[in-house]
Amino acid sequence: MVMQGRGGMRGRGGMGRGRGGGPGMKPRPPFIPHVPFDIVLAEPAFPPVRTIPAAVDEAFQAALMKRNQDLTPSEKEQGAITNLVTKIQAVLDNLIVSPGSFDACQIEEVRQVGSYKKGTMTTGNNVADLVVVLKTLPTKEAVEALGNKVWETLKMKEPREVLTMIPNEKGFELSNTEATGRIMVTTIPPNLKKLDPLLHLDSKLLHAAHASIRHSRWFEENSQQPTIKTMIRLLHDLRKRFAGFSPLTPWMLDLLAHYAILNNPSRAALSLTAAYRRILQLLSAGFFLPGSAGIADPCEGGSVRVHTVMTLEEQDMVCLTAQTLLRVLSHGGYKQILGIEGNSSIATEMSVWDGVVVSPLERAYERPPDRKEGEEEDMEGEEMSGEMETGE
Repeated sequence: MVMQGRGGMRGRGGMGRGRGGGPGMKPRPPFIPHVPFDIVLAEPAFPPVRTIPAAVDEAFQAALMKRNQDLTPSEKEQGAITNLVTKIQAVLDNLIVSPGSFDACQIEEVRQVGSYKKGTMTTGNNVADLVVVLKTLPTKEAVEALGNKVWETLKMKEPREVLTMIPNEKGFELSNTEATGRIMVTTIPPNLKKLDPLLHLDSKLLHAAHASIRHSRWFEENSQQPTIKTMIRLLHDLRKRFAGFSPLTPWMLDLLAHYAILNNPSRAALSLTAAYRRILQLLSAGFFLPGSAGIADPCEGGSVRVHTVMTLEEQDMVCLTAQTLLRVLSHGGYKQILGIEGNSSIATEMSVWDGVVVSPLERAYERPPDRKEGEEEDMEGEEMSGEMETGE
């Protein structure tokens, strides 16, 4: 595998760090991201010599739909999580309207976010996310008091229900025997400048909670296509089963599914089979490698490319895993990729498909031994430092 061009060697300091440089030195050219090869966009220039046989495509489509059906939560799971979310939301909404004697904090609004809000939950993970935006500063004591208040109110209404409340660094979790409500707490934007690390929740987590609200709002406006929701569920499953895809965040998967299905010359939604294949082709071509234009985050003004939250090693791992799986898919191994047959060893061990040997690829990038973990080489110009904070 050949890694995409990452620009010149750009250290953290030293001569020529800026755009200008010293006397007699040539100014550094601006960083210009490139667009990796995409057969869907390039098809007018590269018409296919042969098409995929209809029988093969139909079998692949049937396998994708079956896998999606297996991953979709049962009616019992959906009923349990909806019931819990409705109860929690009602208590929080009531605290906004009439807090009574509760004065530990004041709530501005409550928003449902994440896979529950988007309709992309998978079976076996019956967790819904909510964001509580406070008018007041989010002290750890106030957040725990809010969790206890919600728990006490719910227990008063249904004393026999087994319900637990566990505070955590993001807020708190409320769980019964069948579902969990994960409540992330943040504060109104003006308060984000008044935080004290010793008293309040971590600033990064507060910003991440606001990002979750923006992501859910964008998804609601742009990704209600049923095929997109199906694809996201399939991608979450792929990420869970293949370790090489673990660096991909839920927000990356949302945008990747949206891009693969709708970003094409006709602007009509691609079929599930074509989009699934395209995602592996894009990642294999270096869509999420250094230097690639990738996908601009629509919730950050378009100035941040979502894949740059990954380290260089993680970007490399995503690419080589996709390349190996694409070769398996090309030789008919879709059942193993979807998890219907076999296991995830096809990404890390040699496999044979109709006499064709597919060997897993090796890393193209290794962190230099003198560079500490988390300290990446600046290969993408000045924007690199600002991008690494974004993610969901």
